[in-house]
Amino acid sequence: MMTREFYPPAAFFIDDIVKNALQEDFGHGWDVTSQIVIPEKTHAKVQMTARERLPVAGLICALSVIKHIDPQLTYIIHKNDGDIAEKNTSIMDISGSARSIMAAERVILNFVGHLSGIALKTAKSVAAVKHTKAKIVCTRKTLPNLRALQKYAVRLGGGFTHRSGVDDCILIKDNHIAVCGGIEKAVQRARSSLGHTTKIEVECDHLGQVEEALKARADIIMLDNMSPADLRLAVETIDGRAISEASGGITEKTIKDIAETGVDMISIGALTHSAAYADVAFDFLELN
Repeated sequence: MMTREFYPPAAFFIDDIVKNALQEDFGHGWDVTSQIVIPEKTHAKVQMTARERLPVAGLICALSVIKHIDPQLTYIIHKNDGDIAEKNTSIMDISGSARSIMAAERVILNFVGHLSGIALKTAKSVAAVKHTKAKIVCTRKTLPNLRALQKYAVRLGGGFTHRSGVDDCILIKDNHIAVCGGIEKAVQRARSSLGHTTKIEVECDHLGQVEEALKARADIIMLDNMSPADLRLAVETIDGRAISEASGGITEKTIKDIAETGVDMISIGALTHSAAYADVAFDFLELN
C-alpha cells in the first residue's frame, strides 16, 4: 500500500502566516511581561507535551515561530507532523533564553493546538468509516487566511480535501441552478467554457435532481442533507457514472450510517470550523 506524503504548504507561505500571528500577539513589538519579570540571562528548557493522544499537526509553524522570535533557541523534535503522540509524551524540547521561550509559547501552542485538534477530529471520522470505501473530505468552511494549514491538518489526520478555492472546480449549487433555469443549462454553460482538466460538481437536494445531473453528465454529484435511505437510492441511481458525495449536517453519530450507504466521499465542514483545540502544553524541565 502506498504511503501518503504529508507535504506542507511552502515555507514562505507558512512564514507569512506566522509573522502575521506574531505581529498580532506582540502589538508594538515587546512581550512586556517576559522582558520585565524574567532576568535577561535566564536559561530554560521546556517540553511541548501532548496531554492527550493525538496526531501532531502544526510543528512546521512552531519551527517558524522559533526562527522569528530567536534563532539562538535550540530544539529537539520527538514527533513530526503526522506522527501519533501518546498522552503525556513530548512532541518537542526547546532550550535557550527563557524570555524568548515565553514570548514564543502562546503562538506556538495556538498553532499546534488548533491544527492538532483538526487532525484529531479528522482521524476519528476516518476511523469511523474505515470499513467502507468512503473518504472523509474537508470543505471551504475554514478560518480566513488559515485554509492551507487547516487542510494540511486534515490530511495529517487521514482525510482529504474538497476544492481549495472557488477557482479549482465548478460547484453548481441551488442558487446557480435557480439563476440558470435548471441543472442541464447550468452544466452546459460550465462545460462550454471549461478546460478539459476541470471537473463539474452539482449539488442535489432530492433524487429527481440526481437524474438531471446524470443526464447533464456531471462529474461529481453532491447529495445534500439526504437521509441514509435516500443516499442508498441515489448511489444505486448513480451506479458509478459520477462520484457521489454526501454532505450537510454530518455528525459523529450519523457518519457511520452515511458511509455504509456506499457513497464515495463524505464532506464535513465541522472538521475545520468546529474542531476543539487539542490539549498541548509547555512544561519547564530546567530553569537557571
